[in-house]
Amino acid sequence: MTTDADIAAHLRRALLDADPDLSRYNPLPRILVFDKFDTGTHGWTELIGNHDGEGNLDTVDDHMRDFRPPQLSSCTFFDTGTHGAMTGNYALKVATRPVTGHTAVAIRRLTMAKKGRVQFETYFTYKAESASEENGAATKAGAGDWDGNIHPSEQQFGAFTVATDICDDRGERYHTVVRYQNTDLDNNFTRRWMYPNVPEPTPREHLEGKVKLDALADFTAPNPEDWHQFGEPQSFCYNEVPTKVNWHYLRWQIDTEAQRNVELQVNDRVYDMRDVPVPVYEERYDSLDNLLNFYVSARTHTDVRNFLFLDSVLVSVDW
Repeated sequence: MTTDADIAAHLRRALLDADPDLSRYNPLPRILVFDKFDTGTHGWTELIGNHDGEGNLDTVDDHMRDFRPPQLSSCTFFDTGTHGAMTGNYALKVATRPVTGHTAVAIRRLTMAKKGRVQFETYFTYKAESASEENGAATKAGAGDWDGNIHPSEQQFGAFTVATDICDDRGERYHTVVRYQNTDLDNNFTRRWMYPNVPEPTPREHLEGKVKLDALADFTAPNPEDWHQFGEPQSFCYNEVPTKVNWHYLRWQIDTEAQRNVELQVNDRVYDMRDVPVPVYEERYDSLDNLLNFYVSARTHTDVRNFLFLDSVLVSVDW
């Protein structure tokens, strides 16, 4: 027997399928934001640490002073010219400096109208800077030999991260985090998904003297031993050179009522994340009621710039 709910679900899917932009996504019942970067940055901005009431930027934590703002990029390369995004001309580009350990971060600041399931979807690609005579990247650390298939630049990409910063209406704060580590700190391929088992250090903890990070610290979880693998390793289509762009699908679902991960889908691979721990801060945080922030980051393990490109982002909920 077909119910009204069944009919409504079929009509909703038909409406999504009729829209070329939305048909490639699988949103939860309510779309919270749909950021098509061909029309702008849509609120994605550089993450910067807290500073004092006088606006003194010298009080920003050392590791947060140079996270770099995201850019609109036409994905233009020295050999092929303008590539463009998956759809349209522009993607959101998060780019590190050519300094080992540097991290670039872009953040999207939202709040929750209700607790429940939240889903982040995007089409992404990642690259290291093109190895060419023009930029000299081929001679920098971390590059292997070219064999006509695997390009040295693939081994020059470190990691990218997708994460949240969440706080409920009682001041209880936590981060859900997924990281793709392409290479370890010694530039060896690992190609694995990871999570931290400690909360991310905060400016208040730094001010209280509980932790101090240097300018190139891994701010999400500074100690490499606090990162752990989940699921099986996964390789992506890098497509042999750093100027061939292939887009990958990512869908990540969390539950803010249960304060946990649910699952991660990347292309055809689905990872059950319900048993992946989500560490909560011991102390409460004020002025963050119903915080729902998303951030993405790229981190280089060599003296070569690393890039993370997002074609578009869709965040949906079941509220």
